[in-house]
Amino acid sequence: MSRTPDARARDNQTRKIQENITNVEKHFGEMCQLFAAYARKTARLRDKADLLVREIGMYADMETPNLKKGMKQFADHLAKVEDYRQAEVERLEAKVIEPLKSYGAVVKRKREDLKATQSARDREAKQMAQLERTRQRNPSDRQIISQAESELQRATMDATRTTRQLEETIDEFEVQKIRDIKKIFGEFVTVEMSFHAKALEVYTLAFQSIQSVDEEEDLEVFRSTLHPPDYQSRLDIVRANSKTSLDRTGSFLSTSGTLQQQRTSNHQTRREEEEEDEDEEESEEEDEEDDSDDEN
Repeated sequence: MSRTPDARARDNQTRKIQENITNVEKHFGEMCQLFAAYARKTARLRDKADLLVREIGMYADMETPNLKKGMKQFADHLAKVEDYRQAEVERLEAKVIEPLKSYGAVVKRKREDLKATQSARDREAKQMAQLERTRQRNPSDRQIISQAESELQRATMDATRTTRQLEETIDEFEVQKIRDIKKIFGEFVTVEMSFHAKALEVYTLAFQSIQSVDEEEDLEVFRSTLHPPDYQSRLDIVRANSKTSLDRTGSFLSTSGTLQQQRTSNHQTRREEEEEDEDEEESEEEDEEDDSDDEN
């Protein structure tokens, strides 16, 4: 027996509803799993960052004072970011993952509604087929035919009622689905924006704390560690001894120069005296020669 146009329209409606419910079940489930994986990845990132904070703190204890202070502050700021990340994970689970997960129960209820409507329609189709068989087998038995028609009428009324209920509940389901998607996605963005806004603020402080490290002062501290504590005093002694030695050398050279000048002066004086004596002797000899000539 061929289906009536109304029956075919209702079958098409049922198929569309079935496809809609199936799509919601499939894709909401996929999104729930992926959002859960996103939250788990974020939690693992938080764990790794906690290890990083601990390592930075341990290394900072071995560094020079200013760098140590800067690294400690940097680590504290990173730890604060990870506190925000923990809050992010918790909010994602409460505001995004759980609502998506709850759609499993919602879809299950809609499938039950659809199943009830489909059962009513099947009963209607069965009663319609029964009426046709009764008419063919007992065309003159009005009592049996009337009973079959009454059963078909009740089945049709039941199918019409359940169809109307299904349309209402599916319409409500569609409205709620749209609102839930808007809310869930909005919550996701709000959670992420809140985390990143707070993280940006703390990251700024972290940047400032590490950039404010006094390099020159720490460099002086580092250089001082390369020498023993009495290194400078010994160096001063060496410098003092070197200066004394230079002073002595200078004094010696000055004294030597003076003595040399004195010796040179004395030597010159003696030469002058000798030259004067020689001149006197030559003068006396000339006088003696003159006296001898006068006697002759």
